[in-house]
Amino acid sequence: MEEYNPHKIEKQWQKTWDDEKAYEPKDDLSLNKKYILSMFPYPSGRLHMGHVRNYTISDIFARHYRQQGFNVLHPIGWDSFGMPAENAAIKHKVHPKKWTYENIDYMKNQLNSLGFSFSKNREFATSDELYTKCEQEIFIKMFEKGLISSKDGYVNWCPNDLTVLANEQVEDGKCWRCGTDVVQKNLKQYYLNITKYSDELLDDLETLKDGWPSQVLSMQKNWIGRSEGLSFTLNICDEDVEKLNGKFKSFDVFTTRADTIYGMSYCALAPDHKIVEYLAKHNLIDDESQKIINDINNMSDIERNKKKIGVNTHLFINHPLTNDKIPIWIANFVLSSYGSGAVMAVPAHDERDFDFANLYDLDIKYVIYPKKGELDTSEAFTDDGVLKNSGAYSDMPSDKARSEISKYFEDNKIGNKQINFKLKDWCISRQRYWGAPIPMVHCDDCGLVPENVQNLPIALPSDVEISGEGNPLDKHNGFINTPCPKCGKKARRETDTLDTFFQSSWYFLRYTTPLSMMENKTFDETSMSYWMDVDMYIGGIEHAILHLLYARFFTKALRDIGYTASSEPFSNLLTQGMVLKNGEKMSKSRGNTVDPNDVLQTYGADTARLYILFCAPATKSLEWNDSGVEGSYKFIKRLFNKSYTPMSKAEIKQDSLNEKEKIARKKVYEALKKRDTVYKKTFAFNTLIASAMEALNALNDQKNEAIWYEGYYVLTNLLFPIIPHACSQISKNLFNLENLNKDIEVKEEALVMDEIEIAVTINGKKRATIKISGDTASEEAISLAKEQSSKWLEDKQIIKEIYVPKRLVNLVIK
Repeated sequence: MEEYNPHKIEKQWQKTWDDEKAYEPKDDLSLNKKYILSMFPYPSGRLHMGHVRNYTISDIFARHYRQQGFNVLHPIGWDSFGMPAENAAIKHKVHPKKWTYENIDYMKNQLNSLGFSFSKNREFATSDELYTKCEQEIFIKMFEKGLISSKDGYVNWCPNDLTVLANEQVEDGKCWRCGTDVVQKNLKQYYLNITKYSDELLDDLETLKDGWPSQVLSMQKNWIGRSEGLSFTLNICDEDVEKLNGKFKSFDVFTTRADTIYGMSYCALAPDHKIVEYLAKHNLIDDESQKIINDINNMSDIERNKKKIGVNTHLFINHPLTNDKIPIWIANFVLSSYGSGAVMAVPAHDERDFDFANLYDLDIKYVIYPKKGELDTSEAFTDDGVLKNSGAYSDMPSDKARSEISKYFEDNKIGNKQINFKLKDWCISRQRYWGAPIPMVHCDDCGLVPENVQNLPIALPSDVEISGEGNPLDKHNGFINTPCPKCGKKARRETDTLDTFFQSSWYFLRYTTPLSMMENKTFDETSMSYWMDVDMYIGGIEHAILHLLYARFFTKALRDIGYTASSEPFSNLLTQGMVLKNGEKMSKSRGNTVDPNDVLQTYGADTARLYILFCAPATKSLEWNDSGVEGSYKFIKRLFNKSYTPMSKAEIKQDSLNEKEKIARKKVYEALKKRDTVYKKTFAFNTLIASAMEALNALNDQKNEAIWYEGYYVLTNLLFPIIPHACSQISKNLFNLENLNKDIEVKEEALVMDEIEIAVTINGKKRATIKISGDTASEEAISLAKEQSSKWLEDKQIIKEIYVPKRLVNLVIK
C-alpha cells in the first residue's frame, strides 16, 4: 500500500497540470462559460492566510464548474504599483521595480505550490509597460469624453507620503497606508467625474440584489448618498450686508426636511465658504476664531464629523417665512463639497444640529410632534409627525407639509426642488514615482494636451533616486522635457502618476483579451462579449466602497466609450471573512501570524485548502486553530489510506442491501446532493466537507465492495475541487481519472430508506402509530407523532417529549 505523502503527490500533479496546460480557457466560444475571479494581490513579498482563503475559494469554484462542463476563465495577476514599493526602496536601497518583480516571482511560486488552477497565459502585473500603455490609452479616451478633468480643489494630503489621498483612503483622519494625520491642501489635480454616473450607480444596485451581499449594497447606497429636498435662498440682514461691503447679500441652502423649516434657529457655513474667506481677509474675525477655522480646514471630511466645532460670525439672516433674525455660524460638519457649503440648522429635529446647539447654547424650537405619545425634549425628534408652531402648516402631517412648503417656495420663486449626492468626483493623481504616468503635457501655447496614442506607453524612467521626499519625477529633466503633441514646441510632461485604484478598476476586463491579441489591442470585442460579466467575484468586504464602486463606474464609463457592452462587472459577489488568531486579525505587529509555508511544509497544500474551507463558512471570520489543521490532515490521510480497501465495480441493487449498506450509500448521495446548494446559494463549504466525512464514516461501517467503489467514485469527484492532489491520485489508482472531470448525478433511489412503524404513547399508553425511515431525525418523528395523536393532545400541555429511535415516541402531558 502506498503511504500518503502529500509533498510527493502534490509536486507530481502540479507538474502534470502545468505540462498539460490544464487550466487555460478553451478557444471555443460556443461553450457555456464561467468567469471566476478573486481580487488580485499586491505583491508585498509573501502570501498570508487571507490570500490562501481568498484563492482557495475561487479555485474550488473554478474546478467545480469545469467538472460541470463549463469553459472556465480563472485568471490571476498583480496589483503592483503603489507606495509600499517606494517605501521598500528607501528602506532597503533597492529600486521599486526590482523589489516588486522579485516579490511577484516568490509569491507566484507560493500560489503554484497550493495547486491553484489559474490561467497562466493571461497573467500580468499592472506595472507592466504593456498594461500601462493600455491604461494610458483609456485615460486619454476618458479625457476626450469629458470624464476626466483637471481642476483646483482642497484635497486630502498625507504629509508623510507627500501624496494626495481619495476620501475613501482616509481612515479615522489618517492615511490608510502609513497612519499619518491627513491635512487639507489646495492643489490642481486630475479628477474622474464619477458623479456623472451617480444616478446609474445607485439605480443599478437593484440589479445586483440577487447576487451581492445586502451589506455591500447598503454601504454603496449610503456612500452615493442620494437625497431629494428643497434648495432655497437665505437673505443676509441689511445691516450685515453693509458689514460685508455689499459683496454678499444671500446664500443658498439645501434641506431634505422642508417640514422643519419653522424650527430653524441658526444656519451654518463651511469653514472654506466664500463668505468666511471674505471675513478672514478683511479682519472681521478675531485671531482665536481664525485659528479654529484654520484647524478645521486642515481636517479631512471624515475627521470633521467626530467632534462638533463652531465659530460665531455675529452675522444674521432673515428667516424666509417668519422674517425672524437667525444667527450665522461656521461649523466643521458643513462641507463645501456637498450642496452649497451652507445648511439651515434645526436642532429640535436633527441630532447633529441638536448637539451643536447644546454645545453653544443656541435656541431649540420644536415644530414637529409625534402623532402618538409625548414629545421628549431631551433629544432631537427626527421622525415624521405633525407640524406645530408652523404658521399655516400647523397640524399638517410631515409628508404633506414637505410637499406644500416646497410648492410655496417654487411658486414664489424663492426655492426649487433639488437632488443632491454625497458622492464626489474621484481624485486620481498622486505625487509619487511608482505609478502609471499620467499621459498629459503642459504647453504654454496649447494648455493641457493629451499625449499622442502612438507615443504610448509613457514609461517611467529607471534612473531615479527614491529619497522619500516628494516625487522624483519632478527632478528628472529627461522625463519632464518633451515636445507638445499638438504644436511641437517645448513643453512639460505631467509628473503626477495615477492612483493605484485606477489600475484595479478595469483589470478584470483586460483578462478577457486572449494572449495572442494582448500586444496589439487592449480588448477584443468578441472575447469581451463572451466572457463578461464576471460570474463570481471573491474578495474582502473592506473593498465594498473603494474598489467595487470604482470598478462599477469604470465598466459603465468604458461601455459609453465603446469598449464593452457590460453595464455591471460582477454578477455575483462573495465577501469572505477574515482569518483571525486569538480573536484578532493576523498581523506581524500582534505576533499572531501563521506563515502558509509552514503549513505547506508540514502538512501539504490539500490540508491547508481543506482546513481553510472546513473551519468556518466562507463568508464568516475564521479562527485559526492548529489542532484543526492536524484534524484536516488526518482526514485526508484516512481518505487516502482507505482507498486501498477491497473494492469492485458491480451493479448495486438497492433492495438487496442491508441497513448499514443503505445508510452508507445514502450518506454518499446526500453529500453529493448538497453540492448544488452550497456552490450556488449558501457557500457553506464546511457543511459539504462535513457531509463527505460522514459518508466516509458510513462507508467504513459496512463491507460491501461495490458500495466502497461507488462511494469513492462519488466522494473523490465531490472533494476534487477542495483537495485536488489527493483526489487525483486516488482517482488515478482506482478509476484512471475517469470520474473527476464530470458531473455525477444523484441516484434518488439511494436517498430512500426503508419505512418502519413505531408506536406513539401518551403518558405511557399506546395511542397511535407512525411510519418513518430508519434515520428519521428526532424532531421530525416527534412532529409526526403529535400530528397523528392530535385528538389526545387537545387542551393538554406537553411537558416532556421522548424519542427512542426506531421504537417509539412518548409524550408526557398534563
